[in-house]
Amino acid sequence: MKGDRVEIVVDAGDTTRTYEVVASRAGRRVETAVRRGVVEVSEVTRSGSVVRTARFMSTRVLALVEQPVPREDSSERSGRPLREDPEA
Repeated sequence: MKGDRVEIVVDAGDTTRTYEVVASRAGRRVETAVRRGVVEVSEVTRSGSVVRTARFMSTRVLALVEQPVPREDSSERSGRPLREDPEA
């Protein structure tokens, strides 16, 4: 979904570097995969076509943080609370 993003923190020797892959358009999502010592983060369309990919050696990756966009809850759309507040 547009706005989904993944932050990758990588060891760059004497410092760390942070990279972000963001789903830039509606209908796109960000997928992560770890294969054969490589961390791969891709932006993918609805049909499954890869738009762009970032690859990192897994031994250098310090953190991989997935930050999805908050989804709209069905209870918020109806205007009713999910459960009654006992103090009210």
